[in-house]
Amino acid sequence: MKLLINIDHIATLREARGEFEPDPVIAAGICEIAGADGIVCHLREDRRHINDRDVRLLREVIKSKLNLEIAATAEMIGFACDVLPDMVTLVPEKRQERTTEGGLNIITHKLLLNDVIQQLHSKDILVSLFINPEPENVDNAVELNADIIEIHTGNYANAINEKDSINELAKIGTVARLGAELGLTVTAGHGLNYNNILPIKNITEIQEVSIGHSIISRSVFTGLQKAVEDMVNLVR
Repeated sequence: MKLLINIDHIATLREARGEFEPDPVIAAGICEIAGADGIVCHLREDRRHINDRDVRLLREVIKSKLNLEIAATAEMIGFACDVLPDMVTLVPEKRQERTTEGGLNIITHKLLLNDVIQQLHSKDILVSLFINPEPENVDNAVELNADIIEIHTGNYANAINEKDSINELAKIGTVARLGAELGLTVTAGHGLNYNNILPIKNITEIQEVSIGHSIISRSVFTGLQKAVEDMVNLVR
């Protein structure tokens, strides 16, 4: 299983003061040195944390893989086709949300997603769809010719009792197996931390996880390199 680090919250800290530090580009380098297999950042329409400058510099300096999370809007797709990240993860986006609240509604936006995926593929950019762990979402991802699915693990991460946790984990496992059987690369993310990552490790179809908040939070106390190394050791 590979580990990608989401560095959005480094930029959140910077924007809290409207200053120039901490720089998420420097943070990305530290994450790579500590063993991360790639970097994730979410360029939101309101630029609340990561901005255009960050993404362009990340594309130039990181040595692993850049996963750019964006909404399926004309502005964002045009930016991605200009910057050329290794992959794009299409996510739903609401202005008022603190973090992404769930997977894409593929049925409602199927025609739009079909056009967007074709545009990104024309630039040789791999496309991931951020989905809730429901089998029909896997079928739709295959129909849209997506390369990757990222399973939303938020309900599992936020489960308040063991029964709910097991039920959500079972849904994730079912969707992961279905996605792998249908030829998709399967990844997962949202709300994963140093404790709840362990059962996810046992779902062998999940090839990669994206983790941000828990690692950046731990880094306040341990330093970023040590926080990343701790998670790398758990994942591997």
